Amino acid sequence: MVSGPLILCHDEHMRVDHVSFAAERDGLAATAARLSEKLGVEAVDGGIHARFGTRAMILPLSHERYVEVVEVLDHPSAEKAPFGKAVRARSEAGGGWIFWVVRLQNPSEMQAVEEHLGRQAVEGVRRMPDGRVFSWQQIGILGTLTDPQLPYFIHWDPSSPHPSMDANTEVTIDSLNLAGEESRVRDWLGRAATDTSSVISFNFMAPHGTPGLLSVVFNTPNGPVTI
Repeated sequence: MVSGPLILCHDEHMRVDHVSFAAERDGLAATAARLSEKLGVEAVDGGIHARFGTRAMILPLSHERYVEVVEVLDHPSAEKAPFGKAVRARSEAGGGWIFWVVRLQNPSEMQAVEEHLGRQAVEGVRRMPDGRVFSWQQIGILGTLTDPQLPYFIHWDPSSPHPSMDANTEVTIDSLNLAGEESRVRDWLGRAATDTSSVISFNFMAPHGTPGLLSVVFNTPNGPVTI
C-alpha cells in the first residue's frame, strides 16, 4: 500500500529510459513508418511481449534511449495484463503517446519501489527475430493507469541488451510535455522529474485537465521535431 512519497537515496540513480506510442488505427507497421520518417530514424522489429499480449517496433535513439511503438495482439494475455489493456484502449481511441518510462539502475532501487507500492515487479521478456532476448522487471503500471502523467519503472537484467543498442543516429529526446502537476510526479519518483535526465526538460501544463503525456520534442539534425 502506498503511503507518502517514494523515498530513495539521492545517490541512487534513475533516468528516462524510453517513451511508448500506441499504434494508430492502421496498425503497428504504418504507425512506426510515420514516426520513422518524421524523426529520420530507422524502425526495427521490437519483438513480441508474450506475457503482455503486445508486439513492438523500436526507434533506437542516442543517449541510450528509444521510442517504443506498440500494438496489442489478439491473444488472451492482452485481456489480462494491465499493459496490454492500456495499449488496446489507447489504440482504439486513435493511438498516440501512452507511457514514459524511468530506468532503475540496480536491484536495490527496484526493491525499494516494490516495498513502497506493496507489490512485486513483473518479469518482462521480448524475443527478437535475430535470436536476442531482452529481459527486465517492471512495476508501476497500475499507478500509471490511474494517473497517466506518472511513469512506470523498469530495471533491465544485467545480461540483457538494451533496445537502444541498434542506434545509428544523433536524434535525442529534448523534452516531454505533460498534462498534470509536477508535484504528483515528484511524489511518485521521490525526486523532481528533472532529476531523471540532465538533457531532457519537462513541461507541465493543464493541471486540471486529463493527465498524460501530450507530446515529445526531439532534437534531430534537421532541427526540433514535435510529435
